[in-house]
Amino acid sequence: MSTAPSLSAAVFLFLIPVLLILVVFIFYFYSSLKKREKEIIKEREESTRHLYELAILKELGERTGYSLNVEEILQIITGSLRQFIDYTAVGYVVITPEKLKINTHIEKPVSNLFIKEMKDRMVASLSALTNKSLDTFVLDEIVSGAIVVDEIKQSIGSLFNIPIVIGGKVVGVLSVAHIDPGLYKEADMTILYKITGQASEAVTRLEDVVKMEKGKLNAMVESMEDGVLMVDPEYRIVVANPAVKKIIKFSLSADEGKDINIFDFVDSLGGKFDIHGRLEEALVNKHSFVSDRINIGDSFFNIGVYPVLHSPTKGGSQMLGAVAVWNDITRDIELERVREEFTGMIVHELRSPLDGIKKIIELAVSGSVDKNSDQFREYLNMVHQSSSSMLELVNDILDLSKLQSGKFEVNKEEANIKEVVANRISFYKISADTRGVALVANLNHNLPELSLFDPQAIKQILNNFLSNALKFTKNSGSVVVSAFVYDPLEFFPKDLDKSKIPVFPETTDINVKTASLCVVVSDTGLGIPEDSMKDLFHTFKQARLNPVDKESKGTGLGLVIAKGIVEAHGGEIGVVSKEGMGTSFFFTIPL
Repeated sequence: MSTAPSLSAAVFLFLIPVLLILVVFIFYFYSSLKKREKEIIKEREESTRHLYELAILKELGERTGYSLNVEEILQIITGSLRQFIDYTAVGYVVITPEKLKINTHIEKPVSNLFIKEMKDRMVASLSALTNKSLDTFVLDEIVSGAIVVDEIKQSIGSLFNIPIVIGGKVVGVLSVAHIDPGLYKEADMTILYKITGQASEAVTRLEDVVKMEKGKLNAMVESMEDGVLMVDPEYRIVVANPAVKKIIKFSLSADEGKDINIFDFVDSLGGKFDIHGRLEEALVNKHSFVSDRINIGDSFFNIGVYPVLHSPTKGGSQMLGAVAVWNDITRDIELERVREEFTGMIVHELRSPLDGIKKIIELAVSGSVDKNSDQFREYLNMVHQSSSSMLELVNDILDLSKLQSGKFEVNKEEANIKEVVANRISFYKISADTRGVALVANLNHNLPELSLFDPQAIKQILNNFLSNALKFTKNSGSVVVSAFVYDPLEFFPKDLDKSKIPVFPETTDINVKTASLCVVVSDTGLGIPEDSMKDLFHTFKQARLNPVDKESKGTGLGLVIAKGIVEAHGGEIGVVSKEGMGTSFFFTIPL
């Protein structure tokens, strides 16, 4: 009996499940391998897409740089799309103030019907996103790329639009179209959203910076005292600050709703200045120009006209417009006039006594006057008076120079204000009697025996106040020197006699916060016009008054020096006056 077949059958029966397991394993392995291969391909595609996405974003960031031109950025985006997405045509539409700009690039030949359908769908999408009708806008269309073949009858199979949002406002739409239907997947749209989103954010951030800087610049220009006018190359006004509108008398209230234009300036300036011609020279020939003195209304101006050029890093220059600046020189002219008058006054004040001294010396040298005679002694006295007058003037000029340079000093010491006032009244008593003017003191009992001040400097103030009072007070008039302690909590002393003084400072005039010595020199003279009051304590200024004594003319320095002395003591100086009634000059010194 043979056992070979049975053994073979047993082996065969054993191998069958092994082979089945092997087949299943091989199938599973093959399936897993194919699945993994697909996953690897997908991962590779996603990785490639991601890397390319990063590359596109990097390229976009580098190429846009600091551009605020939305069209330029959209051209960069559309030029990069073909490297990672398939399309038949790509395009965009953007809104400008004057028109709709439509740019379509064809990658493969299409018909005009395809292009029109794409354009209509882009415009409709933009109209829906902006919630406005775009039918009235002028269309500015550009088509580039492959040729247009009307025999091709395919229409749009796949299309998606992406809004372009700058600063929260839709300004355009980017569209990608293909003749095949159902072509674009979410991944294609996602990467394009990322690219346009980054570009929009970059432009928005840059616009915010530009707006902020422009706001700073506008605020600066608006607050400038000089008039500023800037026009673009078409003579349209870009900037016209309030100062320049005021100069040409362009009233916002009177001209409400009207935009200022270059003809407003031409009409206002008339034949005084050719503003249009000078702006044209700046725009066309890049010439700068500064005018001589020009009178406009009550003011004087130098008008400078300059080209406004932008020089990019690549070289060359771009004409942005021209600017005209009105520099008000009225104050300079007035100061120049006053200085000339002051110089003439000083020369006159010095020349008169010098001329008298010269003549007296000539007489003495000639021997025609007996040196022992009364006439010779009178001449010597005249020389003394003239030289004293000149010395006083020179000292005033030196004091003024020290005040202006900040080097003026007072030497405070314990002194009695009553004695200082009495001394000055005694000094001017003879002059007052000669003029027929009563000069009296009005000293209050609340004055301290000693106070801290510079007695010589205070005498200098009283000299100026008293000489002015006598100069402008007629015969039978009076000059009263009042001195008292003024306490802002108690105001004037109750027993202060003001009954014979027609004009006296009120509590509102004496602006002090602590108890102070107050000295007031009051007269019954001509009074000072209100329009002259503001100039009394300013350098080179004098009230235009006619003194009673025509020979008594001053230089206008005394009050300026008095103001400096009082301020050096930490006090206040002031004046009150009524025309035809009198004037009171006063000063305070803190106790």
